[in-house]
Amino acid sequence: MSAALADPDAARAHARAMEGAVVEAMPVLPPHADDLPAGVAPDDLLWEETIAGGGYASRIVARGTRLRLVDLRGDACASLLAFNAANPAERLNIADTVKVQWDAYPAAGSVLLSDMGRAMASIERDDAATHDAFCGPSTEASNRRRHGDGRNSGAFPNARDRLLLGAAKHGLARRDVHPCLNLFKGVTIAADGAVIARLGPFAPGRSLVLRAEMELIVVLANCPHVLDDRPWSVTPLRATAWRGPVTAAQDPIRTATAERRRAFLNTEDLYRR
Repeated sequence: MSAALADPDAARAHARAMEGAVVEAMPVLPPHADDLPAGVAPDDLLWEETIAGGGYASRIVARGTRLRLVDLRGDACASLLAFNAANPAERLNIADTVKVQWDAYPAAGSVLLSDMGRAMASIERDDAATHDAFCGPSTEASNRRRHGDGRNSGAFPNARDRLLLGAAKHGLARRDVHPCLNLFKGVTIAADGAVIARLGPFAPGRSLVLRAEMELIVVLANCPHVLDDRPWSVTPLRATAWRGPVTAAQDPIRTATAERRRAFLNTEDLYRR
């Protein structure tokens, strides 16, 4: 095959013959999904993609967009970054998300806060309840220690460099890859300070839905958790996004605490004209 493809005409013919080929992990264009929630019209679907183990994806989503993430086989690890699409200097701040809300364990009802005190996204639904706001992404060094290689171009890519690739598609650089939120892999801190990791594998099909409270750049990497000592193990992650309404004034997530009410007011002030 390689000898035949050395001929440019043969290579072109081979490439064009691949049109319409479907593989497990790829964006669906135009987006299509058979399991949209009730009341969501097919025309409202914005993004449908399966992210392979070791893969990444990034997207700009509008205010009100719902992003559903599904751990298809029970061993995905979705490392998430978020930026204000209009001003990427504003980005998800995990430390503030934890300390301002007095809650170190994101779950349904939690709000993801920016470094400017604004509500960036909310966790509207969550049936996984195993997430990690402490450990950050795996790195080339951590993967090299565990797997012998951690390069982007190697067999065991790391989450930090995958996040960098996703961020770079929006003009961002290594310095913009800030601490992430790891979804579908849980970490708790014991009273004595010990880190207790819940890394699965879990039952397939666990999911959560994020609601964008501002226009966002969303970056996802699907690589093993930095504390995962097993042989390389990560399974596909599904991302589905659709249009939705901007949060109402009496939304229960928004009104749950004084801290969240203030964060939403800060976001509304950003969009006040």
